[in-house]
Amino acid sequence: MTKTLSSETEKPVRILNAAVIVAALGYFVDIYDLLLFGIVRTDSLKDLGITGDAIRNQGEFLISMQMFGMLFGGILWGILGDKKGRISVLFGSILIYSVANIANGMVTTVDGYAFWRLIAGIGLAGELGAGITLVTESLPKEKRGYGTMIVASVGVSGAVVAYLVYQIFQDWRLCYYAGGVLGLLLLFLRISISESGMFKKVQESDEKKGDFLSLFTNKKRFSKYVQCILIGIPLWFLVGVLITFSPEFAKALGVQGFETIAAGKAIAWCYGGLVFGDIASGLLSQLLNSRKKVMYLFLAFNLIMVFMFLNAFGITASTFYLLCFIMGFSVGYWVLFVTIAAEQFGTNIRATVTTTVPNFVRGSLPLIIIIYGFFRDSVFDGDILKSAMIVGTLLSIISILALWKLKETFHTDLNYSEQEPQTFV
Repeated sequence: MTKTLSSETEKPVRILNAAVIVAALGYFVDIYDLLLFGIVRTDSLKDLGITGDAIRNQGEFLISMQMFGMLFGGILWGILGDKKGRISVLFGSILIYSVANIANGMVTTVDGYAFWRLIAGIGLAGELGAGITLVTESLPKEKRGYGTMIVASVGVSGAVVAYLVYQIFQDWRLCYYAGGVLGLLLLFLRISISESGMFKKVQESDEKKGDFLSLFTNKKRFSKYVQCILIGIPLWFLVGVLITFSPEFAKALGVQGFETIAAGKAIAWCYGGLVFGDIASGLLSQLLNSRKKVMYLFLAFNLIMVFMFLNAFGITASTFYLLCFIMGFSVGYWVLFVTIAAEQFGTNIRATVTTTVPNFVRGSLPLIIIIYGFFRDSVFDGDILKSAMIVGTLLSIISILALWKLKETFHTDLNYSEQEPQTFV
Protein backbone atom coordinates (compact mmCIF):
# COMPACT_ATOMS: atom_id res chain seq x y z
CA MET A 1 0.00 0.00 0.00
CA THR A 2 1.12 3.55 -0.60
CA LYS A 3 0.32 6.97 0.79
CA THR A 4 0.70 10.21 -1.16
CA LEU A 5 2.64 12.72 0.83
CA SER A 6 1.70 15.87 -0.98
CA SER A 7 1.71 17.37 -4.43
CA GLU A 8 4.98 17.26 -6.34
CA THR A 9 7.54 19.59 -4.87
CA GLU A 10 9.15 22.19 -7.08
CA LYS A 11 12.10 20.69 -8.89
CA PRO A 12 14.95 22.14 -10.92
CA VAL A 13 14.31 22.32 -14.64
CA ARG A 14 17.95 21.83 -15.63
CA ILE A 15 18.95 18.21 -16.09
CA LEU A 16 22.63 18.89 -15.47
CA ASN A 17 22.21 20.26 -11.96
CA ALA A 18 24.57 19.97 -8.98
CA ALA A 19 22.99 16.74 -7.72
CA VAL A 20 23.45 15.00 -11.08
CA ILE A 21 27.06 16.20 -11.48
CA VAL A 22 28.12 15.18 -7.98
CA ALA A 23 26.34 11.80 -8.18
CA ALA A 24 27.96 11.10 -11.57
CA LEU A 25 31.46 11.98 -10.38
CA GLY A 26 30.97 10.01 -7.19
CA TYR A 27 29.92 6.92 -9.13
CA PHE A 28 32.93 7.44 -11.43
CA VAL A 29 35.32 7.13 -8.48
CA ASP A 30 33.21 4.24 -7.16
CA ILE A 31 33.62 2.20 -10.36
CA TYR A 32 37.29 3.20 -10.62
CA ASP A 33 37.96 1.59 -7.25
CA LEU A 34 35.59 -1.38 -7.77
CA LEU A 35 37.32 -2.48 -10.97
CA LEU A 36 40.84 -1.37 -10.05
CA PHE A 37 41.43 -4.38 -7.82
CA GLY A 38 40.69 -6.76 -10.69
CA ILE A 39 43.12 -4.85 -12.90
CA VAL A 40 46.03 -4.74 -10.40
CA ARG A 41 45.27 -7.98 -8.55
CA THR A 42 48.06 -10.14 -9.96
CA ASP A 43 50.83 -7.54 -9.87
CA SER A 44 49.89 -6.30 -6.41
CA LEU A 45 49.90 -9.81 -4.94
CA LYS A 46 53.23 -10.61 -6.60
CA ASP A 47 54.63 -7.43 -5.06
CA LEU A 48 53.45 -8.70 -1.66
CA GLY A 49 55.40 -11.93 -2.16
CA ILE A 50 52.58 -14.21 -3.34
CA THR A 51 53.43 -16.68 -6.11
CA GLY A 52 51.97 -19.59 -8.11
CA ASP A 53 48.46 -20.87 -7.42
CA ALA A 54 48.38 -18.80 -4.24
CA ILE A 55 47.84 -15.70 -6.40
CA ARG A 56 44.50 -17.06 -7.60
CA ASN A 57 43.49 -18.31 -4.15
CA GLN A 58 44.43 -15.09 -2.36
CA GLY A 59 42.79 -13.07 -5.13
CA GLU A 60 39.52 -14.97 -4.63
CA PHE A 61 39.82 -14.35 -0.88
CA LEU A 62 40.31 -10.61 -1.38
CA ILE A 63 37.40 -10.37 -3.82
CA SER A 64 35.20 -12.23 -1.34
CA MET A 65 36.15 -9.78 1.42
CA GLN A 66 35.29 -6.86 -0.85
CA MET A 67 31.96 -8.47 -1.79
CA PHE A 68 31.08 -9.16 1.84
CA GLY A 69 31.74 -5.51 2.60
CA MET A 70 29.44 -4.44 -0.23
CA LEU A 71 26.62 -6.72 0.91
CA PHE A 72 26.84 -5.40 4.48
CA GLY A 73 27.34 -1.82 3.31
CA GLY A 74 24.37 -2.02 0.95
CA ILE A 75 22.00 -2.66 3.83
CA LEU A 76 23.73 -0.17 6.15
CA TRP A 77 23.81 2.74 3.70
CA GLY A 78 20.34 2.03 2.39
CA ILE A 79 18.80 2.30 5.84
CA LEU A 80 20.86 5.38 6.70
CA GLY A 81 19.87 6.98 3.38
CA ASP A 82 16.20 6.84 4.33
CA LYS A 83 16.72 7.74 7.97
CA LYS A 84 19.45 10.41 7.79
CA GLY A 85 19.35 11.55 4.18
CA ARG A 86 20.84 10.83 0.76
CA ILE A 87 23.52 13.52 1.15
CA SER A 88 24.79 12.03 4.39
CA VAL A 89 25.27 8.68 2.68
CA LEU A 90 27.02 10.24 -0.31
CA PHE A 91 29.42 12.02 2.04
CA GLY A 92 30.02 9.06 4.35
CA SER A 93 30.44 6.43 1.65
CA ILE A 94 32.98 8.33 -0.42
CA LEU A 95 34.95 9.32 2.70
CA ILE A 96 35.25 5.67 3.73
CA TYR A 97 36.29 4.26 0.38
CA SER A 98 38.66 7.16 -0.27
CA VAL A 99 40.49 6.45 2.98
CA ALA A 100 40.42 2.72 2.17
CA ASN A 101 41.92 3.40 -1.26
CA ILE A 102 44.84 5.32 0.23
CA ALA A 103 45.34 2.62 2.86
CA ASN A 104 45.31 -0.07 0.13
CA GLY A 105 48.28 1.67 -1.43
CA MET A 106 50.22 1.29 1.82
CA VAL A 107 49.57 -2.38 2.66
CA THR A 108 52.47 -4.76 3.16
CA THR A 109 50.58 -8.00 3.91
CA VAL A 110 47.65 -9.91 2.42
CA ASP A 111 45.76 -9.67 5.72
CA GLY A 112 46.09 -5.89 5.64
CA TYR A 113 45.02 -5.90 1.99
CA ALA A 114 41.95 -7.98 2.87
CA PHE A 115 40.95 -5.69 5.74
CA TRP A 116 41.05 -2.56 3.60
CA ARG A 117 39.22 -4.28 0.71
CA LEU A 118 36.51 -5.08 3.26
CA ILE A 119 36.35 -1.44 4.36
CA ALA A 120 36.44 -0.27 0.73
CA GLY A 121 33.54 -2.60 -0.08
CA ILE A 122 31.46 -1.10 2.74
CA GLY A 123 32.13 2.39 1.40
CA LEU A 124 31.54 1.49 -2.25
CA ALA A 125 28.12 0.04 -1.45
CA GLY A 126 26.51 3.39 -0.70
CA GLU A 127 27.46 5.55 -3.65
CA LEU A 128 25.22 4.40 -6.51
CA GLY A 129 21.99 3.90 -4.56
CA ALA A 130 22.15 7.24 -2.78
CA GLY A 131 23.11 9.08 -5.98
CA ILE A 132 20.35 7.55 -8.10
CA THR A 133 17.77 8.13 -5.36
CA LEU A 134 18.75 11.78 -5.05
CA VAL A 135 18.66 12.31 -8.82
CA THR A 136 15.29 10.61 -9.37
CA GLU A 137 13.77 12.69 -6.58
CA SER A 138 15.33 15.95 -7.77
CA LEU A 139 14.16 15.91 -11.39
CA PRO A 140 10.69 15.94 -12.96
CA LYS A 141 9.45 12.52 -14.04
CA GLU A 142 9.78 13.49 -17.71
CA LYS A 143 13.52 14.17 -17.26
CA ARG A 144 14.77 11.86 -14.52
CA GLY A 145 15.76 9.21 -17.09
CA TYR A 146 18.25 11.68 -18.56
CA GLY A 147 19.67 12.35 -15.10
CA THR A 148 20.22 8.70 -14.22
CA MET A 149 21.68 8.13 -17.69
CA ILE A 150 24.34 10.79 -17.05
CA VAL A 151 25.17 9.30 -13.64
CA ALA A 152 25.55 5.76 -14.98
CA SER A 153 27.42 6.56 -18.21
CA VAL A 154 29.92 8.86 -16.50
CA GLY A 155 30.28 6.41 -13.64
CA VAL A 156 31.07 3.24 -15.58
CA SER A 157 33.77 5.08 -17.54
CA GLY A 158 35.74 4.91 -14.28
CA ALA A 159 36.67 1.31 -15.17
CA VAL A 160 38.27 2.45 -18.43
CA VAL A 161 40.17 5.20 -16.64
CA ALA A 162 41.40 2.74 -13.99
CA TYR A 163 42.86 0.53 -16.73
CA LEU A 164 44.47 3.49 -18.52
CA VAL A 165 45.96 4.88 -15.30
CA TYR A 166 47.56 1.54 -14.57
CA GLN A 167 48.85 1.18 -18.13
CA ILE A 168 50.44 4.63 -17.93
CA PHE A 169 52.04 4.45 -14.49
CA GLN A 170 52.48 0.66 -14.02
CA ASP A 171 52.33 1.20 -10.26
CA TRP A 172 49.42 -0.39 -8.40
CA ARG A 173 50.02 1.64 -5.23
CA LEU A 174 49.91 4.91 -7.17
CA CYS A 175 46.61 3.83 -8.76
CA TYR A 176 45.05 3.38 -5.32
CA TYR A 177 46.41 6.73 -4.14
CA ALA A 178 44.91 8.45 -7.20
CA GLY A 179 41.47 6.98 -6.47
CA GLY A 180 41.62 8.08 -2.85
CA VAL A 181 42.64 11.64 -3.69
CA LEU A 182 39.90 11.96 -6.34
CA GLY A 183 37.34 10.85 -3.78
CA LEU A 184 38.49 13.34 -1.16
CA LEU A 185 38.33 16.17 -3.70
CA LEU A 186 34.69 15.26 -4.38
CA LEU A 187 33.80 15.96 -0.76
CA PHE A 188 34.20 19.66 -1.41
CA LEU A 189 31.70 19.51 -4.28
CA ARG A 190 29.10 17.83 -2.11
CA ILE A 191 28.87 20.86 0.12
CA SER A 192 26.95 22.59 -2.69
CA ILE A 193 24.04 20.12 -2.93
CA SER A 194 20.98 19.74 -0.73
CA GLU A 195 18.43 17.03 0.03
CA SER A 196 15.50 16.45 -2.31
CA GLY A 197 12.16 18.02 -1.47
CA MET A 198 10.57 14.57 -1.29
CA PHE A 199 12.95 13.42 1.43
CA LYS A 200 12.38 16.61 3.40
CA LYS A 201 8.62 15.97 3.28
CA VAL A 202 9.11 12.44 4.61
CA GLN A 203 11.36 13.75 7.37
CA GLU A 204 8.57 16.07 8.47
CA SER A 205 6.05 13.22 8.57
CA ASP A 206 5.65 10.42 11.09
CA GLU A 207 6.24 7.72 8.47
CA LYS A 208 8.57 4.87 9.40
CA LYS A 209 11.77 5.34 7.42
CA GLY A 210 14.44 2.94 6.23
CA ASP A 211 12.56 -0.15 7.39
CA PHE A 212 14.55 -2.84 5.57
CA LEU A 213 12.49 -5.65 7.13
CA SER A 214 9.30 -4.22 5.60
CA LEU A 215 10.54 -5.55 2.26
CA PHE A 216 10.16 -9.08 3.63
CA THR A 217 6.93 -8.82 5.63
CA ASN A 218 4.57 -8.08 2.75
CA LYS A 219 4.14 -10.58 -0.08
CA LYS A 220 3.59 -8.06 -2.87
CA ARG A 221 6.43 -5.83 -1.75
CA PHE A 222 8.81 -8.78 -1.33
CA SER A 223 8.01 -10.13 -4.79
CA LYS A 224 8.59 -6.73 -6.35
CA TYR A 225 11.90 -6.40 -4.51
CA VAL A 226 13.15 -9.82 -5.68
CA GLN A 227 12.08 -9.05 -9.26
CA CYS A 228 14.10 -5.82 -9.20
CA ILE A 229 17.18 -7.88 -8.24
CA LEU A 230 16.59 -10.61 -10.84
CA ILE A 231 16.43 -8.27 -13.84
CA GLY A 232 20.03 -7.19 -13.18
CA ILE A 233 21.54 -10.69 -12.81
CA PRO A 234 22.55 -11.26 -16.50
CA LEU A 235 24.86 -8.25 -16.37
CA TRP A 236 26.97 -9.72 -13.62
CA PHE A 237 27.08 -13.11 -15.30
CA LEU A 238 28.54 -11.40 -18.34
CA VAL A 239 31.02 -9.24 -16.40
CA GLY A 240 31.83 -11.67 -13.60
CA VAL A 241 32.18 -14.83 -15.71
CA LEU A 242 32.53 -14.18 -19.45
CA ILE A 243 34.71 -11.06 -19.18
CA THR A 244 36.59 -11.81 -15.96
CA PHE A 245 37.58 -15.25 -17.27
CA SER A 246 38.03 -14.04 -20.84
CA PRO A 247 41.55 -15.57 -21.20
CA GLU A 248 40.08 -19.04 -20.51
CA PHE A 249 37.21 -18.49 -22.97
CA ALA A 250 39.63 -17.16 -25.59
CA LYS A 251 41.68 -20.35 -25.29
CA ALA A 252 38.58 -22.57 -25.54
CA LEU A 253 37.45 -20.66 -28.66
CA GLY A 254 40.85 -21.00 -30.29
CA VAL A 255 41.26 -17.24 -30.59
CA GLN A 256 44.34 -16.36 -32.64
CA GLY A 257 46.96 -15.24 -30.15
CA PHE A 258 44.81 -16.19 -27.16
CA GLU A 259 47.96 -16.07 -25.01
CA THR A 260 47.86 -12.28 -25.29
CA ILE A 261 44.28 -11.89 -24.04
CA ALA A 262 44.28 -10.06 -20.70
CA ALA A 263 41.30 -9.90 -18.36
CA GLY A 264 42.07 -6.28 -17.41
CA LYS A 265 42.00 -5.20 -21.05
CA ALA A 266 38.77 -7.15 -21.66
CA ILE A 267 37.19 -5.40 -18.67
CA ALA A 268 38.23 -2.00 -20.04
CA TRP A 269 36.73 -2.76 -23.47
CA CYS A 270 33.55 -4.14 -21.87
CA TYR A 271 33.02 -1.08 -19.70
CA GLY A 272 33.80 1.18 -22.63
CA GLY A 273 30.86 -0.42 -24.40
CA LEU A 274 28.79 -0.15 -21.23
CA VAL A 275 29.21 3.64 -21.26
CA PHE A 276 27.60 3.88 -24.70
CA GLY A 277 25.00 1.27 -23.78
CA ASP A 278 23.89 3.30 -20.77
CA ILE A 279 23.58 6.40 -22.95
CA ALA A 280 21.59 4.50 -25.60
CA SER A 281 19.22 2.82 -23.13
CA GLY A 282 18.61 6.08 -21.28
CA LEU A 283 17.84 8.00 -24.47
CA LEU A 284 15.63 5.21 -25.82
CA SER A 285 13.61 5.06 -22.61
CA GLN A 286 12.95 8.78 -22.88
CA LEU A 287 12.09 8.50 -26.58
CA LEU A 288 9.71 5.56 -26.10
CA ASN A 289 8.38 6.82 -22.75
CA SER A 290 9.02 3.37 -21.32
CA ARG A 291 11.59 1.64 -19.13
CA LYS A 292 10.28 -1.89 -19.71
CA LYS A 293 10.28 -1.84 -23.52
CA VAL A 294 13.93 -0.82 -23.61
CA MET A 295 14.84 -3.37 -20.92
CA TYR A 296 13.27 -6.12 -23.06
CA LEU A 297 15.31 -4.96 -26.07
CA PHE A 298 18.59 -4.95 -24.16
CA LEU A 299 17.97 -8.28 -22.42
CA ALA A 300 17.28 -9.88 -25.82
CA PHE A 301 20.35 -8.20 -27.35
CA ASN A 302 22.47 -9.35 -24.42
CA LEU A 303 21.39 -12.98 -24.93
CA ILE A 304 22.21 -12.76 -28.65
CA MET A 305 25.67 -11.40 -27.85
CA VAL A 306 26.32 -14.19 -25.33
CA PHE A 307 25.56 -16.74 -28.08
CA MET A 308 27.80 -14.91 -30.54
CA PHE A 309 30.67 -14.65 -28.04
CA LEU A 310 30.54 -18.34 -27.13
CA ASN A 311 30.54 -19.38 -30.80
CA ALA A 312 33.27 -17.00 -32.03
CA PHE A 313 35.75 -19.74 -32.92
CA GLY A 314 39.09 -18.85 -34.45
CA ILE A 315 38.67 -15.05 -34.42
CA THR A 316 41.58 -12.64 -34.00
CA ALA A 317 42.47 -11.08 -30.66
CA SER A 318 41.33 -7.64 -31.87
CA THR A 319 37.95 -9.06 -32.91
CA PHE A 320 37.68 -10.75 -29.52
CA TYR A 321 38.12 -7.40 -27.74
CA LEU A 322 35.57 -5.86 -30.13
CA LEU A 323 33.08 -8.52 -29.02
CA CYS A 324 33.82 -7.59 -25.40
CA PHE A 325 32.97 -3.97 -26.29
CA ILE A 326 29.68 -4.92 -27.96
CA MET A 327 28.76 -7.22 -25.06
CA GLY A 328 29.37 -4.29 -22.72
CA PHE A 329 26.99 -2.23 -24.84
CA SER A 330 24.38 -5.01 -24.62
CA VAL A 331 24.28 -4.76 -20.80
CA GLY A 332 23.92 -0.99 -20.92
CA TYR A 333 20.57 -1.41 -19.22
CA TRP A 334 22.34 -0.92 -15.87
CA VAL A 335 21.02 2.64 -15.73
CA LEU A 336 17.46 1.44 -16.43
CA PHE A 337 17.68 -1.41 -13.94
CA VAL A 338 18.64 0.90 -11.07
CA THR A 339 16.13 3.57 -12.15
CA ILE A 340 13.32 1.01 -12.26
CA ALA A 341 14.20 -0.13 -8.73
CA ALA A 342 14.11 3.48 -7.48
CA GLU A 343 10.73 4.10 -9.11
CA GLN A 344 9.05 0.97 -7.70
CA PHE A 345 9.02 2.02 -4.02
CA GLY A 346 7.96 4.90 -1.78
CA THR A 347 10.21 7.71 -0.56
CA ASN A 348 10.48 6.34 2.99
CA ILE A 349 12.28 3.15 1.80
CA ARG A 350 13.49 4.24 -1.66
CA ALA A 351 17.14 4.68 -0.69
CA THR A 352 17.06 1.32 1.10
CA VAL A 353 15.85 -0.39 -2.07
CA THR A 354 18.03 1.52 -4.53
CA THR A 355 21.15 0.85 -2.47
CA THR A 356 20.58 -2.81 -1.61
CA VAL A 357 19.29 -3.99 -5.00
CA PRO A 358 22.49 -3.32 -7.07
CA ASN A 359 24.65 -4.65 -4.23
CA PHE A 360 22.61 -7.84 -4.01
CA VAL A 361 22.99 -8.19 -7.77
CA ARG A 362 26.77 -7.84 -7.40
CA GLY A 363 26.61 -10.23 -4.46
CA SER A 364 24.91 -12.86 -6.62
CA LEU A 365 28.17 -13.48 -8.46
CA PRO A 366 29.45 -16.23 -6.10
CA LEU A 367 26.14 -18.12 -6.56
CA ILE A 368 26.34 -17.63 -10.34
CA ILE A 369 29.87 -19.03 -10.33
CA ILE A 370 28.72 -22.05 -8.28
CA ILE A 371 25.91 -22.78 -10.76
CA TYR A 372 28.29 -22.29 -13.68
CA GLY A 373 30.83 -24.58 -11.99
CA PHE A 374 28.18 -27.27 -11.48
CA PHE A 375 27.34 -27.39 -15.19
CA ARG A 376 31.03 -27.22 -16.13
CA ASP A 377 32.25 -29.96 -13.79
CA SER A 378 29.23 -32.23 -13.32
CA VAL A 379 27.18 -31.94 -16.50
CA PHE A 380 29.45 -30.99 -19.42
CA ASP A 381 32.74 -32.55 -18.27
CA GLY A 382 34.78 -29.34 -18.24
CA ASP A 383 33.23 -27.73 -21.33
CA ILE A 384 33.15 -24.05 -20.32
CA LEU A 385 31.44 -22.93 -23.53
CA LYS A 386 28.36 -25.16 -23.18
CA SER A 387 28.18 -24.43 -19.46
CA ALA A 388 28.25 -20.67 -20.00
CA MET A 389 25.63 -20.97 -22.75
CA ILE A 390 23.20 -22.79 -20.48
CA VAL A 391 23.69 -20.50 -17.50
CA GLY A 392 23.50 -17.35 -19.62
CA THR A 393 20.26 -18.53 -21.24
CA LEU A 394 18.64 -19.51 -17.93
CA LEU A 395 19.51 -16.19 -16.28
CA SER A 396 18.17 -14.24 -19.27
CA ILE A 397 14.85 -16.13 -19.21
CA ILE A 398 14.51 -15.54 -15.45
CA SER A 399 15.21 -11.83 -15.90
CA ILE A 400 12.66 -11.44 -18.69
CA LEU A 401 9.98 -13.17 -16.59
CA ALA A 402 10.83 -10.95 -13.59
CA LEU A 403 10.61 -7.82 -15.76
CA TRP A 404 7.22 -8.95 -17.10
CA LYS A 405 5.87 -8.95 -13.53
CA LEU A 406 7.04 -5.39 -12.77
CA LYS A 407 4.90 -2.36 -13.57
CA GLU A 408 5.94 0.36 -16.00
CA THR A 409 7.28 3.30 -13.99
CA PHE A 410 8.16 5.95 -16.58
CA HIS A 411 5.20 8.20 -15.74
CA THR A 412 5.12 7.38 -12.02
CA ASP A 413 5.10 10.27 -9.55
CA LEU A 414 7.56 9.41 -6.81
CA ASN A 415 6.18 11.69 -4.11
CA TYR A 416 4.53 8.96 -2.06
CA SER A 417 5.30 6.81 0.95
CA GLU A 418 4.96 3.10 1.64
CA GLN A 419 2.45 2.41 4.40
CA GLU A 420 3.05 -0.04 7.20
CA PRO A 421 3.30 -3.55 5.78
CA GLN A 422 0.59 -6.15 6.16
CA THR A 423 1.39 -9.62 7.41
CA PHE A 424 3.24 -11.76 4.90
CA VAL A 425 0.82 -14.36 3.57
